[in-house]
Amino acid sequence: MPRDHRPAKSVRVLLAEDQQMMRGALALLLGMEPDIEVVAQVSAGDEIVDTALVSRPDVALLDIELPGMSGLDAAAELREQVPDCQVLILTTFGRPGYLRRAMEAGAAGFLVKDGPVEELAEAIRRVLTGETVIDPALAAAALSAGPNPLTARECDVLKASVDGATVADIAGKLHLSESTVRNYLSSAIGKTGTRNRMEAMREARQQGWL
Repeated sequence: MPRDHRPAKSVRVLLAEDQQMMRGALALLLGMEPDIEVVAQVSAGDEIVDTALVSRPDVALLDIELPGMSGLDAAAELREQVPDCQVLILTTFGRPGYLRRAMEAGAAGFLVKDGPVEELAEAIRRVLTGETVIDPALAAAALSAGPNPLTARECDVLKASVDGATVADIAGKLHLSESTVRNYLSSAIGKTGTRNRMEAMREARQQGWL
């Protein structure tokens, strides 16, 4: 099929990527596919659902680390509010924990950005037919890594530990007592095999648990 002739029904894609150059390149390359149309582009996670409600994409192509809201959180909201839209995560960070969280959020696929655009276009078509598309190397790594050992509250206190926040700061932010915060931090440090909360936070991020 000539590339300048689109079929009557193209796959409608929403693209969420905070780096303008990457977003523009992806939109251009995907737009060259005869059966794919990029109908919306956003740069922040908290714009995804509202934009999808208006543009009604068939597939949402989401980065993970976005301003406002992560692509993983947006994927969960899309599942609730735009259930006909399939979510495909495309990220630089191929971390096993991210893959598990993406699947739990209802994503239909998970790919890393270093693959060819033809592979991405094919993944978009496949998730639209109901298939689950996962980067093979990442799938193997996720199986060997095991589940996230941290509880939701342990993740919360680690996230709140950024920028040198004190125990009192964390307690106030999460509406917990300081002793409870210390207990959660101690547990998270033990589970991550690290020496302090900053190392625990870095390890948890590296694994994709946060």
